Amino acid sequence: MKNILTLTKKGILIVAMLATVLGFAEGDAKVIVKRDAKKTTITLEDVKPGDLVSIKDNQGIIIFKESVETTGTYKKGFDLTELANGDYVFEIDKDLEVNTIPFKVRANEIEFDESEESTYFKPHTKKEADLLYVTKLCSNNEATIINIFNEVEQGTYKMVHSELIENTLAIKKVYKLNKGNYKITIHSNNKEYTKFINN
Repeated sequence: MKNILTLTKKGILIVAMLATVLGFAEGDAKVIVKRDAKKTTITLEDVKPGDLVSIKDNQGIIIFKESVETTGTYKKGFDLTELANGDYVFEIDKDLEVNTIPFKVRANEIEFDESEESTYFKPHTKKEADLLYVTKLCSNNEATIINIFNEVEQGTYKMVHSELIENTLAIKKVYKLNKGNYKITIHSNNKEYTKFINN
């Protein structure tokens, strides 16, 4: 009976965590792009301090980066015609979600393609007692690799678990950790997310 109660509590916690992630996703910023002859204005709703707005070129080099300082609406104008011809992307990096808006610069003309806009979700980790909970929305069924490393001596880690997760819309995993220090890496959407845990 005790095992059933423990499993039920774990199941309820996972559902609650996934609901939190879904809440972030549904409530996240609407991105409005307005263009006139030279100026492009980006408006983001429902932002909060710490959200990041950046422009990157097709090599991933950051051309502009700004941290949102106030809660509410973020609005900024850009003269994108000053950029060299090429492919670029606006990136809006929030707690659990990243919005990307690609655009092209050709002979001082700016071209946005709404069909190329995308959103991907970052993983969420939470530790409770000796359990590690990992949740992530995979809106594009993207593959995700979860690696768990145990610290064997200061600054040196040994992999104790690796898992490839594919063909799912929502990752809900629970890992039991022994005493020690851990490094968790999660690879998804061509990015790596790292979390350090002291258990």
